[in-house]
Amino acid sequence: MSLPAPLPDPLLPDPLAPARDVLRRVFGHPDFRGLQGDVITEVLAGRDALAILPTGGGKSMCYQVPALLREGVAVVVSPLIALMQDQVATLKDAGVRAGRLDSSLPPAERLDVLAALSEGMLDLLYVSPEGLMSGAGLDRLKHAKIALIAIDEAHCVSQWGHDFRPDYRSLGRLAELFPNVPRLAVTATADRETQADIRRQLKLEHARTFVASFDRPNLALAAERKANPQKRIVDLARERKGQAGIVYAGTRDSTEQIAAALENAGVRAFAYHAGLDARLREKRQHTFQNEDDVVMAATIAFGMGVDKPDVRFVIHADAPRSIEAYWQEVGRAGRDGAPADGIALYGAGDLRRTLRFIEEGTTDPAVKAAQAKKARQLFSFLDGMTCRRAGVRRYFGEENVEPCGACDVCLDPPASVDATEWAAKAISAVLRTDQRFGRARVIAHLMGRPAQNAADEAYASKTTYGIGADVDENHWKAVFDQLLFDGVLVEGGEDMRPVLQVADDEATRAIFRKEREIRIREVAKKSGRRDVDERRAVRAAKKGVTLNSSPLFTQLRAWRREKAAEQDVPPYVIFHDATLSAIADAKPKTLPDLGRISGVGEAKLKRYGAEVVALCILEGA
Repeated sequence: MSLPAPLPDPLLPDPLAPARDVLRRVFGHPDFRGLQGDVITEVLAGRDALAILPTGGGKSMCYQVPALLREGVAVVVSPLIALMQDQVATLKDAGVRAGRLDSSLPPAERLDVLAALSEGMLDLLYVSPEGLMSGAGLDRLKHAKIALIAIDEAHCVSQWGHDFRPDYRSLGRLAELFPNVPRLAVTATADRETQADIRRQLKLEHARTFVASFDRPNLALAAERKANPQKRIVDLARERKGQAGIVYAGTRDSTEQIAAALENAGVRAFAYHAGLDARLREKRQHTFQNEDDVVMAATIAFGMGVDKPDVRFVIHADAPRSIEAYWQEVGRAGRDGAPADGIALYGAGDLRRTLRFIEEGTTDPAVKAAQAKKARQLFSFLDGMTCRRAGVRRYFGEENVEPCGACDVCLDPPASVDATEWAAKAISAVLRTDQRFGRARVIAHLMGRPAQNAADEAYASKTTYGIGADVDENHWKAVFDQLLFDGVLVEGGEDMRPVLQVADDEATRAIFRKEREIRIREVAKKSGRRDVDERRAVRAAKKGVTLNSSPLFTQLRAWRREKAAEQDVPPYVIFHDATLSAIADAKPKTLPDLGRISGVGEAKLKRYGAEVVALCILEGA
């Protein structure tokens, strides 16, 4: 049992005062949020730590602020080049001496970074795990003064997590190579099993673990079973036209098809996947990050490198592989704290694809079992009838969570139907047809439809033939989906022609004896434009945050776009939308007034202050 932190002694100096000063001067924020201060205190004291903070929760501050207070260079291990590029550009714009070493860096720039490292002229150095643990990489660091080592996206070290990367395993050696350097592992999504594996693999067994709430009050979550998914995606994107969004799809072909459908509907969209030429991928990502109205239809190759804070929606065209993956991906919306949407479309085919991927991805039976369990937990969550956000929080170990009041379940609670008798008939039909047919043919058998071939004719004499003729086909689909989600049935056989098979004999017997109830959701209504507007109004009222629509905000965004183009950086490197919104509300007429707004540090005030104040004065004239 962990004891509560002692209350600070008002007679003693504030140990976080220097850190708060850096936060205010460099980053322009008045104070730390959530557990940031606690994590930073631990690192400044020279101790290791593990921090689980939600996406948008300010993980980077936990190592960037100590990096500017401890002697030497902070080494940040990051899995993606795009993420390094973004963070280094943002830090440089704030006046911080930051650099990166990755495979995309031109030779001349690489030499400049190495020279700055050897001369002690860097505050933060971003590296990949492969680059860090290479012989040359370690040799360079052994001759440098290391302030701290931060391991970002630390869930990648764990086979129990959702994005395992073998290269992360070697990072445990850092404990032996740099025994007196504090190490901080940070991630947004890790359940208790994954947290324990991170500590074990990175040799952080004695480190304090900080786990923040996984609540994201600005996110409105929704999920619905697939029905004409491409049309549904187009409708959802058109409702949000002019906003930046991401549509995650399970295959490369799907991303291309979705992007084309969106373009045909007048929504500016691109496809992004690993099969595209690297220069084309880079160009499309650059466009997405630098402009405000682009929708990216992408595989998870377009993932952790997305640091764009004003993504207003994430749509899952295909369900992800676990609740961790879902929360990581949907969390890329609304990082600026303004209202954002996460909509997941799901179906039994997604579960089949995930289970096949698990089967082919590892030979370890324990890992297979754990990942299959996570997949079924995701589908139980998506198809469930309890608050979305509360479900995520409970999954990650939070207790006594309240309904969010803003998700689809809270706003329009679904009705459920007792489908136990239908489930028993469905399982019986699978068994009577010798587990040889896929779902469509079993449903046809249940409904007593005319035989299409000799195999159908042979089973038409079975007692289950036609016993479900009084039930609508969509209800039968829902029953089979539920049995698949619950693991009572599985879809085996060849990939292109999956057949239904009984997977859980004990559950089957319980259903036949009516000792286990099977309930299915009634078909949910699709959200129209009015529904979307009402949901956003509810969410904005609860959060107290809305997107600014004033003329000054529009002018500030246009000015920011020009400045970003001049420097060839994403607009949010200059200022986040939230900062521009606060400026538009305050209309500061002097530099000191502007400097008091969150997000305006000393370097930005010096570089951009006069122009911003001039715009505010002009608007007020």
